[in-house]
Amino acid sequence: MTTIASLSAAELGPLYASKQLSPVEVAKDALARIERFEPAVNAFAVRDEAVTLAMAEASQGRWLKGEAIGPLDGVPVTIKDNLGVAGWSMQRGSAIASDAPFAEDSPITARLREAGTVFLGKTTMPEYGWKGVGDSPLTGITRNPWNTGTGPGGSSSGAAVCAALNLGCLHMGTDGAGSIRIPAAFTGVVGLKPSYGRVPAWPISVMGFLAHLGPLTRTVTDTALAMKVIGQPDARDMTALTDRPPDYVDGLKGGLRGLRVAWSPRLGQDVTVDPELAALTAAAAQVFAELGATVEEVDPGFDDPIEILMTLWASGAALALKSIDAAGRKQMDPGLVAVAEQGERIPASNYVDALLNRRNALAYRMAQFHQTYDLLLTPTLPLPAFTVGCDTPQHGAYGEDWTRWTPFTYPFNITEQPAISVPCGLTKAGLPAGLQIVGAFGKDALVLRAAAAFELARPFARVDEPVKPI
Repeated sequence: MTTIASLSAAELGPLYASKQLSPVEVAKDALARIERFEPAVNAFAVRDEAVTLAMAEASQGRWLKGEAIGPLDGVPVTIKDNLGVAGWSMQRGSAIASDAPFAEDSPITARLREAGTVFLGKTTMPEYGWKGVGDSPLTGITRNPWNTGTGPGGSSSGAAVCAALNLGCLHMGTDGAGSIRIPAAFTGVVGLKPSYGRVPAWPISVMGFLAHLGPLTRTVTDTALAMKVIGQPDARDMTALTDRPPDYVDGLKGGLRGLRVAWSPRLGQDVTVDPELAALTAAAAQVFAELGATVEEVDPGFDDPIEILMTLWASGAALALKSIDAAGRKQMDPGLVAVAEQGERIPASNYVDALLNRRNALAYRMAQFHQTYDLLLTPTLPLPAFTVGCDTPQHGAYGEDWTRWTPFTYPFNITEQPAISVPCGLTKAGLPAGLQIVGAFGKDALVLRAAAAFELARPFARVDEPVKPI
């Protein structure tokens, strides 16, 4: 049975136009579901029902007058709490951050407001987005709706949970080392990290060129719809692409026939992959062959770039905490403080070498690789969601550093390539697995096309309400 909550962003516009449904009805349904599920999952950092309903009523008025702005007018969305929304706080998961209203919309938020979307609230994240799980000193623990005893991943934690439960249709996240794709894989949703600069940023992240912005959704079509809007240029970001984005939705139709695809089950790294995840992702790669692509098992041929990542990551953390004194740091996530202190010890020459020379060498290696292969497939993660409230899996196979259980995501932040995580099955315990599809820089449309073809061939499983641990 079709319910309001089961509808995608792509389906809402035609229903609004035919007056079978109104933005106010959809907003009220979303707010009711948030009220119902929020105690179990804790996905929101900011909610303002009055603002939400006012935006929905304005959209409804436009549709009734035949003056809708576009296909996303009246579509409910959420914004991660490190993105600015005029009039709402931006605390980035930090209990010591000011809760004063932010002065203006970030580019991604401004484009969504201009498109007539309806803001449901701001979603949770770990403090300053420093790790791949979903707890913070500000909002506490965010939980995975597939099993609330497990975590949803991070740092776009609340965004992924909202996407999984369809608390709104489009959910804006950020990704500095996997922060869109990690929670997308753990919660069984679509998460796109576009090519760097495709979605403008402001304020600029302390993680610099590692930091990408993009959507989490339930469907690839909704991701494409979001990208058409949020990928517009903005002068506040001098590193952003200045061309207008293509029609990503129209580009979804091409299929996979004739594409050259590389399948790399471990990305050439010495990493333990859960056997169920290994089987599910290998079967997903085989689907590409069934759909007409030429699939070859091959690694791209680079060493683990963890040292490049941590040089840039720790230096960014040091900058983020530069003005925070010892008393303030005692109220922060100890892991974030430790990373910042590590960054304070990194020589400037090491930072510049990682930023320019070593990062460029890896990007060039991947550019050469994509002269042979149109796409690269990997598992998004080597394991399913693990115990909530832990930074690393308790069984110890990945050590104490959260980056050790995310080896397939961060390389493509360093190279700035587009990469998407799509659901590719469930484990015996009922937890989602994610397949990562990576394209050459600027080939976002191809990555989305491949994801759409896979989604059509292997429709994604859904979770309708939070599941308590057995």
